[in-house]
Amino acid sequence: EKGYETGEHAPGLKLGGCGAYKAAHHIIKTHAKVWHSYNNTWRREQRGMVGISLTSGWGEPVDPHSQTDRDAAERYIQFHLGWFANPIYRGDYPEVMKNYVGKKSAQQGLGTSRLPTFSVQEKTYIKGTSDFLGIGHFTTRYVLQKNFPFLQVSSYRTDHDLAELVDPNWPVPGPKWLYSVPWGFRRLLNFIKTQYGNPLIYVTENGVSETMQCPQLCDEWRIQYLKGYINEILKALNDGVNVKGYTAWSLLDKFEWNKGFSERFGLYHIDFKNKNKPRYPKASVDYYKKIISANGFPNPREVMS
Repeated sequence: EKGYETGEHAPGLKLGGCGAYKAAHHIIKTHAKVWHSYNNTWRREQRGMVGISLTSGWGEPVDPHSQTDRDAAERYIQFHLGWFANPIYRGDYPEVMKNYVGKKSAQQGLGTSRLPTFSVQEKTYIKGTSDFLGIGHFTTRYVLQKNFPFLQVSSYRTDHDLAELVDPNWPVPGPKWLYSVPWGFRRLLNFIKTQYGNPLIYVTENGVSETMQCPQLCDEWRIQYLKGYINEILKALNDGVNVKGYTAWSLLDKFEWNKGFSERFGLYHIDFKNKNKPRYPKASVDYYKKIISANGFPNPREVMS
């Protein structure tokens, strides 16, 4: 969406309400081709796995007793995670995406939906092309129904017919989009278990950046974030979700999309102004090191001081 519709990210194209859907369509078909290529040529010899890594927030209905809010929250997930996961695990785009984009395309007077379609052969070819699901997850939103007027210029955002809210009490340790809401992760993981047949999951990205310019080595808020989110993954494991591994995002401060070096996700602080780019461990390094050593939350009495 940001690369092919709003133009915020590379390649910086602004292709109306079609660009993001076309780009995603190509990504999904290309992913399937790579999976089949590996499956046919290398798997027998190498016994490796090919998966896909998808990033998604969690959408929670503002009023869990309201059917319209529950439906809006479902659309939030289907338009984010389901957009890519549904074709791979179930053979086609989510029904709600097809319905909403199709309906809005018809209202615009278009002859066909702005959401491309897969042929019967493509659906069969794509379904099942993931040996594991990589999940990137950072935050959660409350979701409610919001109708956008028909005359508005079409876009991926307005196709959802929903609005996103946040709880002002949620911690905002980093950028304004990244609220710390650990319980959303457990719900997302359970949604994946239910929707896609409990696939093997590797958490490929989960972390928080800092915008505050405290001496950047005292990142207590990152420790709290990691503790909260990893704890919810453990709860999801107890729920029967098939989570196999976890990767904190990220080891080092780095170039972060259109934010450049201003957003720091690293466990290690990098001095970008120094030509040698020296690295300094933040407080979270010691904390994460203990979690890795214990393969879980260590018993404080057993941790070496």
